[in-house]
Amino acid sequence: MAMDVIRLGLIGCGVVGEGVARLVSDKKESLAERIGMPVEITRIAVRDIDKKRAAPVDKNILTNDPFEIVNANDVDIVIEVMGGNEPALALSLKAIENGKHIVTANKHLLALNGEKVFKAVEKNKTEIGFEAAVAGAVPIIHSLRGAFAADTVSSIHGIVNGTGNYILSRMSDEGKPFDEILKDAQQLGYAEADPTFDVEGIDSAHKIAILASLAFETPVDFSEIYTEGITSITPDDIAMAKEFGFRIKLLAIAKRVNGSIDVRVHPAMVPIDSPIAKVNGALNAVEVTAAFSGVNMLVGPGAGAGPTASAVMGDVVDIARKMVGGDTGHTLPMNVPLKARKKIAIRSIDEIRSQYYLRFTVPDEPGVLAKLSGALGENGISIASMIQRGHEAGKPVGVVMMTHTAKEADLNNAIRKIEKLGVCSATTVTIKIEDGEE
Repeated sequence: MAMDVIRLGLIGCGVVGEGVARLVSDKKESLAERIGMPVEITRIAVRDIDKKRAAPVDKNILTNDPFEIVNANDVDIVIEVMGGNEPALALSLKAIENGKHIVTANKHLLALNGEKVFKAVEKNKTEIGFEAAVAGAVPIIHSLRGAFAADTVSSIHGIVNGTGNYILSRMSDEGKPFDEILKDAQQLGYAEADPTFDVEGIDSAHKIAILASLAFETPVDFSEIYTEGITSITPDDIAMAKEFGFRIKLLAIAKRVNGSIDVRVHPAMVPIDSPIAKVNGALNAVEVTAAFSGVNMLVGPGAGAGPTASAVMGDVVDIARKMVGGDTGHTLPMNVPLKARKKIAIRSIDEIRSQYYLRFTVPDEPGVLAKLSGALGENGISIASMIQRGHEAGKPVGVVMMTHTAKEADLNNAIRKIEKLGVCSATTVTIKIEDGEE
């Protein structure tokens, strides 16, 4: 029977799912023109069928069994926006086994089990789109699978979590503490009720795992990614960064280094006049450096119903056009066959060399600075500059030091020694200076 409509099965109808449903409804005519055939959502899996929804959803196509979607004969493309690892993994594998194409926004799934999903896609010669899994409407996946596919990417770094960037931007602009800005962000919908994945860097680590695996053509073990969040950053750190000519950003970094790769997430100080320092609010930005194309930066909204739905449907359009055109070819999900990829070791964070910002909270007493500088010097850490703030009698003072380039392992040894001295009344804050990394 000749195909006369592209049939979509939607798993999940939360913020993103409703955004997809609204886009399909609002752009019905233009989608048909751009694809060459109408598209319609034939089935939607939800937790609560009776829940009121803002998007135009026909209650007759709702089910609370997502396996109905992946096994249905009236679904050509499965859109998975439920999130989480399971049952999303089982659903995706079953859909692929059944010969259905997949579009997913699930970075958690792909970071932890992307190899299983991509292997199934290759075996069954189906299509997969995952643009929405990283940076929302910023077309970084399309760029790595397309524009940079003939090039050699040497590094990727950027801001891939809008919540973290929103919080740090407001802390910088308003001088308010982390907890206060986080509470506002939750009330405004920029942060989840449980913000752990966002503020501890886990969400960013999921995304950089996907990007590194795609860009460097190697499987990336998520558990090996060094991950550090922004919960320890204070207004004092923000202010001191400005004084030294930097802004603090939560960066996701992946780069090739002497036969290995760095893949990590942590707060970093970036030069205040650099392009990435000027990316504020909930925006995302990804900078890609490649051999022939040089340095390129993509900026845009990284989350929310509209941007994510747009990315999802962009993948749907790509796949649907192939279906309509009778394209029987198969797009390799990771640019090269999985069996052709080689495992590249992830360099230990201890091997990183960087300049550092250090903030110690110590008593305002003679000899304390000598103890701090002595412990640093014994471990090969050279101090570039130092500022002491706070001189209220009887209260601890903040001592800020900027170091010359040093090895992470040496710095950590020095910090451990300082902690044993018993002079610090709070945990020492260390922030890498992105401009000084090697």
